Amino acid sequence: MPITIRDIRVICTAPEGINLVVVKVETSEPELYGLGCATFAYRHLTVQHLVENYLKPLLVGREVNNIEALWQLMHQNAYWRNGGIENNAISGVDMALWDIKGKLANMPCYELFGGKCREAIPVYRHADGRDVEEICDNIERFRDMGITHIRCQCGGYGGGGYGKAPATAPQGAPDGVYLDSRKYIRDTVKLFEGIRARIGYDMALVHDVHERIAPVEALQLAKQLEPFDLFFLEDAVPLEQVDWLRLLRQQTSIPLAQGELFNNPREWKQLITERLIDFIRVHISQIGGITPARKLAIFAEQFGVRTAWHGPGDMSPLAHAANIHIDLAAPNFGVQEWSGIEPPNFVIQELRQQHGALLEVFPGLPEFRDGYVYANHKPGLGVDLDEKEAAKYPCENTVTTWTQTRLRDGSLQTP
Repeated sequence: MPITIRDIRVICTAPEGINLVVVKVETSEPELYGLGCATFAYRHLTVQHLVENYLKPLLVGREVNNIEALWQLMHQNAYWRNGGIENNAISGVDMALWDIKGKLANMPCYELFGGKCREAIPVYRHADGRDVEEICDNIERFRDMGITHIRCQCGGYGGGGYGKAPATAPQGAPDGVYLDSRKYIRDTVKLFEGIRARIGYDMALVHDVHERIAPVEALQLAKQLEPFDLFFLEDAVPLEQVDWLRLLRQQTSIPLAQGELFNNPREWKQLITERLIDFIRVHISQIGGITPARKLAIFAEQFGVRTAWHGPGDMSPLAHAANIHIDLAAPNFGVQEWSGIEPPNFVIQELRQQHGALLEVFPGLPEFRDGYVYANHKPGLGVDLDEKEAAKYPCENTVTTWTQTRLRDGSLQTP
């Protein structure tokens, strides 16, 4: 008898104050289930509604083995395709089906993807601070942990925190995160000059523009950062302005990474085939889960573009595990962003205390050791969910403020 989908449930939890969305696919086989990440932290209730009211009735009773066919069914069923809500909902089911497939095979997912190309995954961490000295102190702390790649920012992405408009804004300007792009460029160049002067050139450094400046300003920044040997410059231009990457490629030698906001293949196809980027940076639940992410990695491999999947704090440990499993099997893997979630046996007590609640809710996270992350080799994705623990940390539905970024005159800027 074929194994079929018996039920699909959504569990929302926020053990670290960030809304996480997990999809649990239960099967006709007793005790056999899969878990997947559908996290869209700022629209979690809408994703939950889509899964429970549209995907569940569509999928219950269908065979769990037919992952590709079910992905296409979910993708096409609403007629209008793609977008953050739909793709994250599909991702939750898709990851859960791969989790089930691994459990049925008694293999970790990376074995289903062709086996390991490497034993572990080098990751990069984020070093922020109020000034160069504090950032360099944080870099050295990560270096002591074996980290060889660091993303460096000073005060986040070039703006202060959310608050009242500064005195330089027009009267009546709304609240927001106010940006001064010219000052940001000057400060960023000084930042990397100071970092290289103190720590040298052994560390691979990354910087995230986060789309917060005009494309021509991004070109100016990239050219000024060339002497400091960056591993890559991330999201230098907005999603809506990726045509500018052709000019960046022509006028700067700095490696370019792009794609955190991508939703569908039309957004990355030309960038990859024309080799306008060096690293593809998608958030895998944002494009629909493991199934499309593996296709993207294989496609990018043909053009010498490496992967550097998005790996922030606003995704669940299931998505982090999915990143690692794909990374292990991808010949064109580049580096993996790692938001700092460490297993309970990690040596630094501070980090163990910081992420204790998350690890109680999601046992089985891939393990960080000496700069690398190792899969735990359990069947499927290897991460479980304790629903009783998850229920202790309900999500909150609040107005998102960090995306309300503004220029000096109070007009909105992409966040």
